[in-house]
Amino acid sequence: MRRREGELEALGLRVAVVTFESREIAAGHAHATDLRWPLLLDPSRTLYAAYGMGQGTSWQVWGPATWWAYARLLARGRRPEPATGYIDQLGGDVLIDPSGRVVIHHVGEGPADRPSIDALLVPLRNSMDTQAARRS
Repeated sequence: MRRREGELEALGLRVAVVTFESREIAAGHAHATDLRWPLLLDPSRTLYAAYGMGQGTSWQVWGPATWWAYARLLARGRRPEPATGYIDQLGGDVLIDPSGRVVIHHVGEGPADRPSIDALLVPLRNSMDTQAARRS
């Protein structure tokens, strides 16, 4: 997402990262990754539950897709961070258009299940185009 940050800004998009980790762990991660977006804390995982992101199975969390993602990180010279906190929590991606309508609601099947930035932007662009056409 960072590599396309300029494109996100040009579209008027704002990104927020949500975590259930403690303030200290979240702050350390934000610092280590030079996170530029707002980091929202949801320690009770209320927002996760509201978007249907529950507990993953051992296979979802530690299956081949996760190991493959770790291998890709290592191949790029990056090192996976050690797991902390509640590691069975599934994550996802939710895109909300400027009118407040949920355009994308993706619940991950595990830590490695993330849509591409293009898969996120195309529906959002379509939604924005539809809204612009309605205003015309």
